[in-house]
Amino acid sequence: MRVHDLIGIGFGPSNLALAIALKENGPVDAVFFEKQATFGWHRGMLLDGTTMQVSFLKDLVTMRNPASEFGFLSYLRDRGRLADFINHKTMFPSRLEFHDYLEWAATPFADQVEYRSEVVGVTPVSVDGVVDHLDVVVRQGGCADELTTRRTRNVVIAAGLEPVLPPGVVSGERVWHSEELLDRLPSLRDPRRLVVVGAGQSAAEVTDHLHGAFPGAEVCAVFSKYGYTPADDSSFANRIFDPEAVDHFYGASEEVKRMLLAYHASTNYSVVDLELIDELYRRHYQEKVRGTERLRIFNASRVVEVARGPRVTVEFLPTGERTVLDADAVVYATGYRSGDPLTLLGEAGELCELLPDGGLRIGRDYRVATKEEMRCGVYVQGATEHTHGLTSTLLSNTALRAGEIAASVSMNRSYALPR
Repeated sequence: MRVHDLIGIGFGPSNLALAIALKENGPVDAVFFEKQATFGWHRGMLLDGTTMQVSFLKDLVTMRNPASEFGFLSYLRDRGRLADFINHKTMFPSRLEFHDYLEWAATPFADQVEYRSEVVGVTPVSVDGVVDHLDVVVRQGGCADELTTRRTRNVVIAAGLEPVLPPGVVSGERVWHSEELLDRLPSLRDPRRLVVVGAGQSAAEVTDHLHGAFPGAEVCAVFSKYGYTPADDSSFANRIFDPEAVDHFYGASEEVKRMLLAYHASTNYSVVDLELIDELYRRHYQEKVRGTERLRIFNASRVVEVARGPRVTVEFLPTGERTVLDADAVVYATGYRSGDPLTLLGEAGELCELLPDGGLRIGRDYRVATKEEMRCGVYVQGATEHTHGLTSTLLSNTALRAGEIAASVSMNRSYALPR
């Protein structure tokens, strides 16, 4: 059986950045498995007018190698828009353009990526009590019976984020997560009322989009705060996204780690760009002036029931007063969570070391700590907030994280060294 140097699970921005780093560091036999049919990154939220919340300089490569041919500026030059973008005077491209950049960067790696291929398990290959290889079991072509096995010396898990729905909520024909928005909207025909649940950036963007796309519909935004919270994107706060912040967090005590995560949650979680907040408030106020409120804000409120229809019952938290809304669709913009790498690792997960709270023990180079008999490498991209901090999980750090993993793999060329 052919033995790959590395198998990547998932092929979104994280493992795409890794493929580039491996290409630039030297020849490595790497293959990536992606369950989507083609490259795609949050396609359901590529809304017109939405922009990236990170600078274009934090692309797949620039923070690691500013001279790389895979940078955003190289993409602009190749597309013939470099001067146009400079004249645009912005550091934040549209989300649609950045997605096009990612697709452009992924194209040269088509021969290393097997799409419509879902990894269902990882099995350690033990010889004389030592595990130097892993067998990766893949379901290909969406066929449950078509399983293949590929052998590797290293595995890099970058399975992305999973949409989160509140307990008891089940996605259906008229109840969606915001991740599905653009795929679901064509099914709506002249809706009269739409309900959006959530208080973060996605919720505000969905509310804004629906309000503009369906001028005859009432759009109801439901969230437990009194108002949308502005994102803290001030210069000093943004230092949490600096490369050094990962080192600081990794070496800190557990108490300090918890403190830092609490302090800087407002840079990323349940917050909205101030410009969008102001626009929604302006629109809401002008409708009050005209006496035709089409954008309704149910603040300090929660959804207590979604019945068939869907019929949504909203409770105003301070008084307990309830309002029943008959809606054409309910969109939950209730965030994402990192997938648990252990669910993919299967039997190999039994050889991984865990922290007291049950999370994986992960080294500074994103390599999972394993038992002594496990000599091959298991790396994680994304699900590392508990060990490396908020910075390590985001697009801001993608280029450097991929470079560190590529360097770690290259440094252990024997692939048989203990951790």
